[in-house]
Amino acid sequence: MIQKIIAFAILGFAVAFLVKKYFFKSKKKKDCGDGNCGCS
Repeated sequence: MIQKIIAFAILGFAVAFLVKKYFFKSKKKKDCGDGNCGCS
């Protein structure tokens, strides 16, 4: 029982990390490419 909870918690953190790493970063790059944020 406790092993299942720990496994699901680790899986949840891993999925959240991957979503944050790939999806939220790509939005920043698109905004920066428009020249609205002062990037070079």
